[in-house]
Amino acid sequence: MSRVVLLFLAAASAAPLFAQSTASVSGKVTDPSGSAVPGARVTVVNAVTRFERAVESNADGAFVVSNIPFHSYEVRIEKVGFMPSSQTLSLRTNVPTVLEVKLQLASAAESMVVSGFEKLLLVDPEETGTHTQMNQSDIEKMALGAGNRGLEAVLVSFPGFAQNANGAIHPRGAHNQMTYVIDGMPVSDQLTGAFANAVDPNIVQTVELFTGNVPAEYGNKISAVANITTKSGQGTGKVFTGSTMATLAQFDTLGQVTQFAGERKKWGYSGSVNTMETHRYLDQVSLDNLRNGGHSTRGFMRADYSATARDVLRFNVMAGSSPFELANLRSQQAQGMAQRQLMRDFSSAVAWVHTIDARTTYESNVSFRAISAQLFDSAGDTPVTSSQARRHSTFTVANRINTIRGKHSIRAGFDYQRYPVRENFSFGITDPTFNEPGTDGYNANLLPFDLTRRGKRFYFGEKGVGSMYSAYVQDNIKLGRFQISAGLRQDYYRFLANGNQFQPRLGVSFNLKETGTVFRASYNRTFQTPPIENLLLSNSNQAAVLTPPEVQSALGNKVTPLRSERQNFYEVGLQQALVGKLSLNASFYHKDADDQQDNNNFFNTGIIFPITLRKIRVNGAEGRIVVPQYKGFSGSVSFTHSRAISSPPFTGGLFIGNDAVALLSAGPFVIDHDQKLSVQGILNYSHKRGFYSSLSMRYDSGLVANPSDPKEVAADPDFSDLLPYVNLDSYPARTRPRTITDMVVGYEHAKEGKRQYDLSLQVSNLTDQTALFNFQSIFVGTRLVTPRNVGVRLRYYF
Repeated sequence: MSRVVLLFLAAASAAPLFAQSTASVSGKVTDPSGSAVPGARVTVVNAVTRFERAVESNADGAFVVSNIPFHSYEVRIEKVGFMPSSQTLSLRTNVPTVLEVKLQLASAAESMVVSGFEKLLLVDPEETGTHTQMNQSDIEKMALGAGNRGLEAVLVSFPGFAQNANGAIHPRGAHNQMTYVIDGMPVSDQLTGAFANAVDPNIVQTVELFTGNVPAEYGNKISAVANITTKSGQGTGKVFTGSTMATLAQFDTLGQVTQFAGERKKWGYSGSVNTMETHRYLDQVSLDNLRNGGHSTRGFMRADYSATARDVLRFNVMAGSSPFELANLRSQQAQGMAQRQLMRDFSSAVAWVHTIDARTTYESNVSFRAISAQLFDSAGDTPVTSSQARRHSTFTVANRINTIRGKHSIRAGFDYQRYPVRENFSFGITDPTFNEPGTDGYNANLLPFDLTRRGKRFYFGEKGVGSMYSAYVQDNIKLGRFQISAGLRQDYYRFLANGNQFQPRLGVSFNLKETGTVFRASYNRTFQTPPIENLLLSNSNQAAVLTPPEVQSALGNKVTPLRSERQNFYEVGLQQALVGKLSLNASFYHKDADDQQDNNNFFNTGIIFPITLRKIRVNGAEGRIVVPQYKGFSGSVSFTHSRAISSPPFTGGLFIGNDAVALLSAGPFVIDHDQKLSVQGILNYSHKRGFYSSLSMRYDSGLVANPSDPKEVAADPDFSDLLPYVNLDSYPARTRPRTITDMVVGYEHAKEGKRQYDLSLQVSNLTDQTALFNFQSIFVGTRLVTPRNVGVRLRYYF
């Protein structure tokens, strides 16, 4: 047996493996004579992503650093009396990386020079697409608003996103086709405050974001993929530790987050409980913020069990509940409208990783996720009363094999998903001036459901089951200065409108190391399935008969099922090290797609209906400059430009009260994902005595709004005072530009290197700017940006 294999087995006996897409580094530290060096500090660090983790070697000189996101890192080994050692590693697989480190005595070594480190880690020669990362240490100090809804408030700081209401973010011209992969469990629900419970950022150890050259292992909804590694108790060195944080802010906002973690023998665990109550739960629909209260409860638990030196099991449980009011317009408030919504979710997963040999691992992940949403009507509903009860589940079995063969790093897998769906929905018109016969925009198809004209309530109830089978293989190959990422994926989708797609994913990068430059280019063919929320109703004959005559005519007066979106996605880009201290990552992309996926929103409620348009074409450019930490300062600046043109006809949806759908059905139009420019800058400061601050400024030039008639808006008491914040005379109509500034200042007290408490002040929308996310949009309705909100938070560590 070779020395490498023996070293691997020795390290594996002390190393917990991790059942997810993360890397691990283990090994042994020795002195020149070959004797073990205990107490050596081993640090894995990346200056750009700001990931850093440190451990100490044990009495045998062995060490292990686990739960490391895929990237390039510097590994430093230091011990008093020895010269420090440093080397750069590319960690791109969960096949364990094993090191043998021999430290030289300080008196025996004249010098040690690690050349090219700064330039190498300011750029990553192995990245063939746009891939960014953020870690929990940065998330904790970000200027996030008190009561923020979830991880999307973090992701929007990356380039490539147009910010919308209630936490919605549009990745690269798409509506919301994102997948969150939480410790290997895929979640493709629309995770925004209005439609589903978002991912709690407090459970996140690291989030990786893929928006260009998405690896073949990811499918379903992949306009962006957020790969989330949650916190693990293994490596804490304690049986029980954690923190509790209380938050108090305006709009009667109260919240608390309690986190805990620990390890004992072969077990490690971590958990979180997050509760929040506020009187501004969703983004308001008028300047008055009428009836907009709600609260949320979220819980998370993870346990890791190292069964043998080659096997580990991981268990995850995640649940949430959010009852809240639906914000009213003034006319609705006057009528006593009091609709409520309740959203619940539950997820569980079991994963197993088996190390076959020093170059190969096998992993399996079985997960279940269930979501329910209920809308409760009220006696004062206007102009429409509605109710809903929907539930959908996702059962996933995923199997992966990873192996390293020379220059090849290969990953292959097979996935199976099954989605049972149940939907119940009803509505009726309650305002006699709404859809009045003889008026412009009158839709005769709604007359049978006009309760003011002897109509009856519309009812829909149905259930169904869908499934998808997927197989893929991907290979990362290093050939001199070139890095090639080659993948193939095949999806078989079976639900309402069946579809299959063969998907090549190819990317290449070239490292011009003399100038610190990495060029890249990629092509992806992708297959994106329709949104699952209310998919049965949107595909039904019952919904089709409600469609305005103009839309029915465009579809040939027949019911057309919602098909999966097929995309061609092209990207070119570069990374550049600047003045040896900064990192630039820029890209240009083009996307053309058939059967574009989107939603239409039902009267500013939390009810959405999937739709498709015939095609979409998107061109965009984006970039990000990162300033690694220097004398306590760090930061980044991101910019995004996106041009999105959609072509009708519309298919699916439930267009009631959306007069603009007839106009938009006439020909290609600029969709509301389109935004000329957004810029976000973040500046962080951390003092060695514990003081810290973070300042975030975001400029948005304005999303596309509904092409409403300014005279009609001026005469409408619900919307007239919003006219200064939207430009209805431009083509296309847009919300007006805005610049929002958020800040946090705080103090973290530590004693003998151990954190004890943290006190901070948060201010959202520092200048109290009034602005619109969108206006009367057929896709998302009308929503306003949060007014100034001041809050304090106190965290105690135990």
